[in-house]
Amino acid sequence: MHILLPALVFLPMLGALISYLIGRKSKPGRNAFVCVLLTAECLLAVLGIYQAILGRELTFTWEGFAGLGLHFRLDGFRALYTLVAAFMWMMTGFFSPQYFAHYHNRNRYYFFTLMTLGATAGVFLSDDLYTTFIFFEIMSFTSYTWVAHEETPGAMRAAETYLGIAVVGGMVTLMGLFMLWHKLGSLAFADLQKAGETLDAKELYLPGALVMFGFAAKAGMFPLHIWLPKAHPVAPAPASALLSGVLTKAGIFGVLVTSCNLFLHNGAWGNVVLALGVATMFGGALLAMFSVDLKRTLACSSMSQIGFILVGVGMQCLLGHHNALAVQGTLLHMVNHSLIKLCLFMAAGAVYMNLHKLDLNDIRGFGRNKIVLHIAFLMGALGISGVPLWNGYISKSLLHESILEYVELLHEQGLSAAWYSATEWIFVITGGMTFSYMLKLYFALFWEKNAARQEEFDGMRKGYLRPLSIFALLGAALILPALGMLPSILMTGIAELGQGFMHGESPAHAVAYFSEENLIGAAKSLVIGAALYLGVIRPFLMEKREGARVYVNRWPAWLDLENIFIRSDFTQKYVCGCITAVSRFLDNLATSKFFYVIVPAIITAVTRCLDELMDSVAVLLSGTVLSKKKTPHLPPVGTRVTYYLGCALNAVARFLNRTVLRRHPLHTDFEYRLDVDKHEAGQTLGMLTRSVSFGLLLMSVGLFITCWYLLK
Repeated sequence: MHILLPALVFLPMLGALISYLIGRKSKPGRNAFVCVLLTAECLLAVLGIYQAILGRELTFTWEGFAGLGLHFRLDGFRALYTLVAAFMWMMTGFFSPQYFAHYHNRNRYYFFTLMTLGATAGVFLSDDLYTTFIFFEIMSFTSYTWVAHEETPGAMRAAETYLGIAVVGGMVTLMGLFMLWHKLGSLAFADLQKAGETLDAKELYLPGALVMFGFAAKAGMFPLHIWLPKAHPVAPAPASALLSGVLTKAGIFGVLVTSCNLFLHNGAWGNVVLALGVATMFGGALLAMFSVDLKRTLACSSMSQIGFILVGVGMQCLLGHHNALAVQGTLLHMVNHSLIKLCLFMAAGAVYMNLHKLDLNDIRGFGRNKIVLHIAFLMGALGISGVPLWNGYISKSLLHESILEYVELLHEQGLSAAWYSATEWIFVITGGMTFSYMLKLYFALFWEKNAARQEEFDGMRKGYLRPLSIFALLGAALILPALGMLPSILMTGIAELGQGFMHGESPAHAVAYFSEENLIGAAKSLVIGAALYLGVIRPFLMEKREGARVYVNRWPAWLDLENIFIRSDFTQKYVCGCITAVSRFLDNLATSKFFYVIVPAIITAVTRCLDELMDSVAVLLSGTVLSKKKTPHLPPVGTRVTYYLGCALNAVARFLNRTVLRRHPLHTDFEYRLDVDKHEAGQTLGMLTRSVSFGLLLMSVGLFITCWYLLK
């Protein structure tokens, strides 16, 4: 066992309590303590990645905790994502003192932020689904305070949705864990892989789907994404960066554990995940194009990028042993999206903490002549759009190539590839939509002018960011082109470090990231994106008002899945009312006199009637169909006891007939009479035994039914 693993998980949780106590005395002291603690956590994560690079796998087990114990393991993938999480927490920790300078409840924010860091590290370091589930649920409840932090009506409504999805998802996942434990007797990742290889997949589809449900909800997969576009805009920007960049990846972690262990190389499962991924990818991009709120656009973009990752997961299952590109693309896009959203949400936070506005019409022109903010946002926009020489291009190219590879495999086998060819085109078009909405944000912030406040914005060029905030922004931004310009060194190394977790195969040859085919694929998306910006966003999603063009939200207000299916009058009044009425009826029934007195009495009466009926039938048959016929007088029969006793009684009878009973002699032959009585007694005893056995059987049935009612 290695102490590094529990330190990564429990050190932030301990620090949460210490920071809260310090914050009650000194706000600057608390801020300094949190920055130091987050830096220490990041250094511990660097030590973990060093161990993984050396090929060492560290383990830690806390036997008996909550029954099944806690099991941690540090390998390449776990070390990588623990480092990504620690780095993002550190950067947002540096950015937070300025952002929260005028906020209330800062002590509460820092306390739950550190608790969430510990829980997130627990998820990424877990080695069985039980440990994953425990820390995943802790993470869900502690991060709830981020969404509700401002305590406005909008924030509280979004927090209700976030918590509701988290609770329902957790309960469904727990049901799946019960089923898996019943089938396998273990929830360890290694045992899940063995079960996937040995058991019939049909036995695992239902528990696997239930387990994935809760994780997919946190990841923001369609149609469980409804919390995501509403939670991000109301949460503080540092929290939004962590929600988008890390907590969604904790959900993806669960999806990977399920898909890459239970359903490794399972084509049917892969098709389902692929279809959900395509819907999530395209739907998120569509919502982002229509949005006119800066953080909501980035939130919908997160949903879309999660869709890209899910496409990679689906392709892993479909490609089987040819899954090298899909595995590496999935892993790299997870890392890239985390780092990109760290940069973009902190840039959005810089806008919000100066203007307290997010509507594009209110913030347009704020970024003009602000070099640091311009560089940071541009790096993030180029990265997420898949522009060559930035990190997003590398991972999207790998995912795109995995789809094309599967299409080619199907053609070689003489099978239809129409659906997958369509998927490839949706992938390219969605990449274009990503570029179009990032162009909208970029031009609105840094090139367009604000008709009412531009002079005021220009006067904010100095002092809008403190040195520590500048360090956080530029530190997060400059990583993106570094990863994109050195893919063979950095990106390939990252992919090889983490691909073992997904049981990925190594590529047959080195990947040519800047091949003509990959560059053409990226160019298609960029051209489509420019066309959508010029042909859809500028003419259709903007209109002229009072001599100036303004952004308008043309998304139909009624087309909201939350309002349609969850908060609609029909759902609230009828569906919830019916569920409540049925639940109350069953609850009252379970505690009523009817259930405890009348039902057992009915069961007892029915059981007794059946018992009496069978006894009557047995007697009737023994007296008619099965009656014993009278036997003629035969030579002496019977046992020795009945024979000799009969002979003795016959001698006594003869003596009495000659003396005392001469007038009324006895004519009974006791030898045969005793033999007949013996047989009749045996038959009566047998019938009695059968009747008692049948009565006991009926009593057992009655007891079973009574217990079933009570337990139900």
